Amino acid sequence: MPERIDLTADAYAQLVKAPLGKVDLWGKHREQGPLHAYLDRNRFKYKSLSSWAYNIAMGCNHACRFCYVPSQTTKKYPDELKLYGVTDADAEWGEYVLLRRWDEKKFRNSVKRAMEVKAEELNPDGNRAVILCSTTDPYQTVVAAGDAPRQTVLNTLRQTLVRRALEMILDESDLNVRILTRSPLAKQDFDLYKRFGHRLVFGMSLPTLNDDLRKRYEPKAPGVQKRLDTLKQAKDMGLHVYIAMAPTSPECQEDDLRATLTKIKEFKPITIFHEPINLRAENFARIAKHAADLKVNFNKRPLLKENWAAYALWQLQAVEGIANELSMGEQLHLWPDKTLGKRNVWNHAMRTVTLPTTDLAYHAHVEWLAMWWNRISEWPQAPKAK
Repeated sequence: MPERIDLTADAYAQLVKAPLGKVDLWGKHREQGPLHAYLDRNRFKYKSLSSWAYNIAMGCNHACRFCYVPSQTTKKYPDELKLYGVTDADAEWGEYVLLRRWDEKKFRNSVKRAMEVKAEELNPDGNRAVILCSTTDPYQTVVAAGDAPRQTVLNTLRQTLVRRALEMILDESDLNVRILTRSPLAKQDFDLYKRFGHRLVFGMSLPTLNDDLRKRYEPKAPGVQKRLDTLKQAKDMGLHVYIAMAPTSPECQEDDLRATLTKIKEFKPITIFHEPINLRAENFARIAKHAADLKVNFNKRPLLKENWAAYALWQLQAVEGIANELSMGEQLHLWPDKTLGKRNVWNHAMRTVTLPTTDLAYHAHVEWLAMWWNRISEWPQAPKAK
């Protein structure tokens, strides 16, 4: 079990009083003080990840260039974010991490509310689970450049927000938990995961084995080998593992997809989620700018609006075909974007690759989408009583 690090009241009080910054406590500009972390119903469509989300921060240090979160969440609070020095939530994604407050009583109340929700009121594909996290990474390292005391306090708070929440979900509820991270810091809590048994699944994002691509699209996230080592340790401990091969960039051609899936097979994951990069607000501009900053060639054509659907459908179907060849089809769970169901979008994609756009072909396409959209991801079964 990792050494328990407690956040002292004095250290926390000093952080609350300190000037606002990009790496800070979210909501401390309010008279009521920082906003607390709690369980909230998620807004996923066609993902089959969870019924609730537990998000510990506004922002994320990993700076993934494709991330949709700025357009979905942070851009809703432009005035508040400016107080912390964030003038453009999208362009500055990866530069700000604003942690929520840990309030044990309020968190416990959110768990109780979740327990009271009837099964028929939940999304049927959520497995009655809580995801850590859906808009940030629960195991990121919080970096406050030039301010070591602040960095220490915030990383201690990050650890408390995650581990204490897991302890309370384990001991005070029968909810399931889904962990999704890119960080080997998750190993800090493997002992706790083990106590959950069939109630917890541990997942890592692994879109490619090519670390150069990782640096291009996930510049501050841990490297590929660290993720592979973490997955191996999780399997060695007997944890229930899944992998999100997502999102795969346009550079991931068939050889890359095959290599990644072949490596993933070694871990015998219960589910393999996959999706290409989906266009969301300004993520294309972020990707292009970072490629320019790195002075690397960037083939922007697949991510242009008029070409995106053809690229997305090709990758989804390529992964499906390779997974079937590797006898991994039963574990595969594709995430086709909802826009791929629009007739005009599909028509354009088919014309791009000179395929027919007949009604019969379109209806077959819609049935294929529905199969994936209605799929319920695997969840471990409780061991049978002896």
